[in-house]
Amino acid sequence: MKKNLRLTLLVFLCALPLTGCNFSPSVRGESSIAPTLGQQLIDLQKAEEVGAITPAQYEAKKAELLGK
Repeated sequence: MKKNLRLTLLVFLCALPLTGCNFSPSVRGESSIAPTLGQQLIDLQKAEEVGAITPAQYEAKKAELLGK
């Protein structure tokens, strides 16, 4: 029984590098790339549309993003 367990563990550990396991941020669904200005404006507009921010907050942040 112990021999089978050891053999199974050995096979698993040897095969693990072949699986292509990659724990980089992009694999976990995180992005290391900042959103574009366009995407930020779209997200900002959606936040205002659903009431997450006020129209005044929307305009202020939009002006900030556009550098005005």
